[in-house]
Amino acid sequence: MPKPLDIDDFLQGSGPILDVRSPGEFHQGHIPGAISFPLFTDAERAQVGTCYKQVGRESAVELGFDIAGPKCGEFVRAAKALAPERHLRIHCWRGGMRSGGMGWILELAGFSVHLLDGGYKAYRRWVRQTLATPKPIVVLGGMTGSGKTLILQELAALGESVLDLEGLANHRGSSFGALLLPPQPSTEHYENLLANQWAQFGNDGQGLAPEGQRPIWLEAESRRVGTCRIPDELFVQMDAAPAVEVVRSLDERLDLLVEIYGEASTESLVAATERIRKRLGGDRTQAAINHIQSGNLRAACAIILDYYDRAYRHDLERRPRNIPQIDISGLSPAASAHYLHLIEKISHVDALVDAPLEVSEELRP
Repeated sequence: MPKPLDIDDFLQGSGPILDVRSPGEFHQGHIPGAISFPLFTDAERAQVGTCYKQVGRESAVELGFDIAGPKCGEFVRAAKALAPERHLRIHCWRGGMRSGGMGWILELAGFSVHLLDGGYKAYRRWVRQTLATPKPIVVLGGMTGSGKTLILQELAALGESVLDLEGLANHRGSSFGALLLPPQPSTEHYENLLANQWAQFGNDGQGLAPEGQRPIWLEAESRRVGTCRIPDELFVQMDAAPAVEVVRSLDERLDLLVEIYGEASTESLVAATERIRKRLGGDRTQAAINHIQSGNLRAACAIILDYYDRAYRHDLERRPRNIPQIDISGLSPAASAHYLHLIEKISHVDALVDAPLEVSEELRP
């Protein structure tokens, strides 16, 4: 019989992870890196579920065998292609009949199979516990167009730990944030992606960060990044963490926004502008749309930035403490990241509140 493993051993095990839930369940959320390997299609799963409710468990089990039986050869051939070394990890929703049945089939075919005790439901509990694990973080703030995401990418290249909230959400965090990017994951799968990366940042195994651990950098965000919601466990840590704000000139910010969104279609830019009409105001919305339609994206961005800058300042005012500002005007994302990297190395960000200018001038290239 396939051997069940607890969540930690399962995640650290060898061989591909096969998710035997239906395609719809997999799409809603899955273990990052898992492969969809459904025992039933969405329609077949619904059929078995209806039988279970209306007739009973025994009839539902028989129906499941009727449906899955003719596909056994297909399952074995597909598994051989995915795991030539014949080691597999398998799970379903609760670690019940679907994973057990698939594990039995593949074990008979010569595979070494491990099942996830408690199934995907146990994994979701692990996600919540992982995201609640406290770790040292620094929040990088800055007005729209300051290049925060590019700076975070450069910090990662310097060896800093970085949690890219926008990259994992496939969204830049504004009404225009989804343009030119792939579809967003569900909030459930976004949580899975965040937890998967959060777990990779060091801790001592007891839920505490090792003494002297470098902080994790992430971007200041509201609770939602597009349609994805940052889980409360992580947002609470962000809200309490030290933060630093990078400042760029308006011209540089406009240059970056035009570079990012210059390839977007006129129709998508207009639609994104319409979505903030109530907050931007009718006259300014129409003026921005006119600029977009005439091909002057820079002028449109200048109008739209006024709204986002006011919203950003309003968010800063709700914070109970000062946030140090670091002027990075004229610096590339790589130079800005190097600058922040050096500052954090010699003095934790909290210390900048007391002497931001002295530190900044000492390190500025």
